[in-house]
Amino acid sequence: MTKKIKLKISARLVKKRSRRNQGNGVKACRFTGNEEQIRNIDYKNAGFLRTFLTERGKILPARISGTSCRYQRMLAREIKKARMMSLLPYSANYY
Repeated sequence: MTKKIKLKISARLVKKRSRRNQGNGVKACRFTGNEEQIRNIDYKNAGFLRTFLTERGKILPARISGTSCRYQRMLAREIKKARMMSLLPYSANYY
């Protein structure tokens, strides 16, 4: 009879395994197949565009927001227009 020895697993390895098994899934684009949401992409709709900005005023990347590349380009274009019209900030004010 052989005796099985159970090895201790470090806390770091347990965390790593749990992160791997979470399965965050694929982010879905909120604009694909939704005509009403596409109409919201307009430089005059500053409140909607602000949801795609960080606290510092940077545009959120598509890998974080889940937006497809076509609509990410549209968003970036409209955000830049809104910045030129002073509807959105170029950066946050830090004093």
